[in-house]
Amino acid sequence: MKKSYLETIALVERLHRQCLEVIKADLDRLGIRDLNNVQAMILFNIGGDELTVGELTNRGYYLGSNVSYNVKKMVENGYLVQERSSHDRRAVHVRLSPKALTVCEKMHAIFDRHAALLTEGTFAEDELTNVNQTLRRLERFWAGTLDYPVRAPVVTSAA
Repeated sequence: MKKSYLETIALVERLHRQCLEVIKADLDRLGIRDLNNVQAMILFNIGGDELTVGELTNRGYYLGSNVSYNVKKMVENGYLVQERSSHDRRAVHVRLSPKALTVCEKMHAIFDRHAALLTEGTFAEDELTNVNQTLRRLERFWAGTLDYPVRAPVVTSAA
């Protein structure tokens, strides 16, 4: 079981990196040079919502320091509109600019193309559904291990 578990962890990590590489290649083909792959995914995950950086971190499972840096760069490059909350002056809300909405439309087209390619013999939809169910179970397992202290091994005396 341990060997399979470690292989799954490595695969998930590699798949994530590879997915980001594919997105970067697609952005390059589209001539989008002032946005990296992680930033494009952040924009895609924001979509039509208005979020705080904290909400974005929770929703997208990004590291907080990375989100703050990426939000700053995307504001500078005109992809995000940033406004202080009128209710809590410490909170900053971000939403997509028209420039970012155009990128999101292109991202949807990219993912539509990927999905179409997948159905051309690589995967059946039910296969991906099964993979997703398994990954959700693994996600729940990992989340559950955060709630419980690690069990210490039982030590028995050799009497």
